[in-house]
Amino acid sequence: MISFAHPIWLLLLPVLLGLGWQRVRRGAHTDEPGMAQMILLHPDLSPLSGKTQPQPLAPRWPQLLHLAALLLIVLALAQPQQLGELIPEKPEGREIVLLIDTSRTMSIDDFELGGQRVERLAVLKGVVSRFVEQREGDRFGVIVFGSTAATMVPPSFDRDLVSGMVRQVQVGMAGDNTALGDAIGLALRHLHERQVLRPALILFSDNTDNNAGAMTPAEAVGLAQRMHAAIYTVQIGSDLFAAGRAAQPANTVEPDLAQIAALTGGRYYRTDSSGSLQNVVEDIGRLEKTITRPSSRRELKEWYAALLLLAALLMSVARIMQIRKVAA
Repeated sequence: MISFAHPIWLLLLPVLLGLGWQRVRRGAHTDEPGMAQMILLHPDLSPLSGKTQPQPLAPRWPQLLHLAALLLIVLALAQPQQLGELIPEKPEGREIVLLIDTSRTMSIDDFELGGQRVERLAVLKGVVSRFVEQREGDRFGVIVFGSTAATMVPPSFDRDLVSGMVRQVQVGMAGDNTALGDAIGLALRHLHERQVLRPALILFSDNTDNNAGAMTPAEAVGLAQRMHAAIYTVQIGSDLFAAGRAAQPANTVEPDLAQIAALTGGRYYRTDSSGSLQNVVEDIGRLEKTITRPSSRRELKEWYAALLLLAALLMSVARIMQIRKVAA
């Protein structure tokens, strides 16, 4: 469907048509626009005036072309537009920070992939990278933690960058222990306040205890509650050292992965295979959906440029015809 952005210019069309018609009619008695035809009168030629009648000249094509060019310019000023299909809106996502445990126990090859035993971290990197690539509209950040916590990527819309950095994560790059509290606290520092959708943290670890760092998990959970940030905790494999670990003192009660998720409105998962890990990540994606608003904009094709080019062409042709006529 063709519409005009400035239809007021169309009021000039009948005016131009009227003026053009009068000019073409006068063209039968003029050689050039604005120049009256000169007729030489002589007494000896008066007898011939009754025998021959002046023949009307052919329509002046240069004048018609000029008129058509002016009409096209007026149409271009009205800015004709063609409305196309609806433009799909980009989904409105949320901030998601990925916390990846890089302690030595993540190198245990108790996962299988393609019939071969694979390290926990290798399987995790593949699953997380695909998850990032499929989430359009989200801002992803990456935190690695071991004895310390470090930011690999602050929240960014560049999914290729985030996915590439996830694949660069290596075992032991942040130390051998597990600083859960520091990792959560560092991730919360990157989140922006007053978001439309609540932010989310996804914590991947194979160790349920916090044995390093300055911030305790309890302090980190309290901060997450104040920021309304959900924490999804995913335990990778089994904790091989749980049976021999000494119990915590009664006056030191720190939440484990399951309690961290429950206290912040997230969910706790436990996975021991690549297939179950993939299912866990897909389930988190369904819980933390993006918002896709209905399309309200349409593709818009502008035709004024084509009209101006055609008008310029007609005026050029008209000018060439006038030059050739004068030369003849």
